[in-house]
Amino acid sequence: MPPDIEAIAEQVFVALADPTRRGILAALAQGGPATATDLADRLPITRQAIAKHLALLTEAGLVTAEPGERRRVRFRLRSAPMQVAQQFLAALARDWDGRLDALRDHLDR
Repeated sequence: MPPDIEAIAEQVFVALADPTRRGILAALAQGGPATATDLADRLPITRQAIAKHLALLTEAGLVTAEPGERRRVRFRLRSAPMQVAQQFLAALARDWDGRLDALRDHLDR
């Protein structure tokens, strides 16, 4: 597997490991693009904490910052890094499936 795919998958998994970041992603998926202030109104954490988590999500490529009205930055979901992580997991599953099938064949003999 190419190293860049592994690096992207690692960033996605690190980002998804935190329940607050998963909550932010869920809020963006449900409500569409939003500012840090909008998200703080919907979630039980401060705007400063939201901004910190959004920075990590942006770095992982899971959200993108877009200029909005009156110099407000809106954050929008990006699916490409998640798709890379899914491909990474699918490749691992294929490897394991082959090994488990070989083990089952060996044990059946």
